[in-house]
Amino acid sequence: MTFYYAHKSWSNAPQPNEKTIEFWKHIVTKSNWRIVQLPNGYYQTEYKDLSDNWIDVTRRETMDGAEQAIDSSIEHYKKKLDFANGPKVVKTFE
Repeated sequence: MTFYYAHKSWSNAPQPNEKTIEFWKHIVTKSNWRIVQLPNGYYQTEYKDLSDNWIDVTRRETMDGAEQAIDSSIEHYKKKLDFANGPKVVKTFE
């Protein structure tokens, strides 16, 4: 008797490694973000990387727009962390 065994990943995309997951956990903390005002009056959002360097991300015309951009980025990375363990089962059939 012959058995066939195949292993398939749930995604063709490369799976995140531990360093990436550590970065995502770091970036979802709002205290690792800041907003700076530029000389032209725009507001720039920045996050602190794992080496304590500030990395610029977006520029917005208003402070509220900049804070909304930070909140959206945090939600984006929270979703990535949530799916790092594999897909969610949303419905099963009997």
